[in-house]
Amino acid sequence: MQNDVITVSHVFKEYLTAAGPFPVLKDVNLTISRGDYVAIMGPSGSGKSTFMNILGCLDKPTQGHYFLDGHAVDRMDADAVAQVRNKTIGFVFQGFNLLARASLQENVALPLVYAGIDKQERLARAQVLLEKVGLAKHIHSRPNQISGGQQQRVAIARALVNNPSLILADEPTGNLDSVTSEEIMALFAQLNAEGITIVLVTHETDIADHAKRQVRFLDGRIVQDVLTHNKTLSEVV
Repeated sequence: MQNDVITVSHVFKEYLTAAGPFPVLKDVNLTISRGDYVAIMGPSGSGKSTFMNILGCLDKPTQGHYFLDGHAVDRMDADAVAQVRNKTIGFVFQGFNLLARASLQENVALPLVYAGIDKQERLARAQVLLEKVGLAKHIHSRPNQISGGQQQRVAIARALVNNPSLILADEPTGNLDSVTSEEIMALFAQLNAEGITIVLVTHETDIADHAKRQVRFLDGRIVQDVLTHNKTLSEVV
């Protein structure tokens, strides 16, 4: 477990509805090692989004255990979970989630405000990361002055600003054209080569093929877990 960033053990998740409990995840088990690159796939309603919310410490399982970087998340209080999440995870979303009235530099620096880092260091770190993602000339621009692909690069820079060991990306190319999507996936490949663990949700096979490993959900269960290039790790169906 020491080299594992994520360990999910016998996780169930259900939501209470007017008709009674509704099961979303059913006995899910998964281990993701440090430096891995995993694509989570599955149709709508398969449980993949709920699973990603649990991985991101935005939800807790009804039953089972979740270890994030060695921390038993399901046994921690909200403050402790927030600390582990902010230290360990960088989030990238389909919709970019940038502040329209803030500069790109200010957007990237925003998570450091909550970490208590002083303004000068925040902006310096943000500038370095914007340079890393190829946006050095745009640090004072606002989101509406750049393209969608450039906005996603800003979002990736923001996800990196706390030096996380894990990036969780939810449909990161969903709003982008095919050429720009390839550019974003090349950036993820570079980050993974630098040692960052990446887990992304996608419904696009060509995007999933960039990952080292593909995990497919169906009806709340993992039904396939394969390495790319047809090297099977495990096959449930």
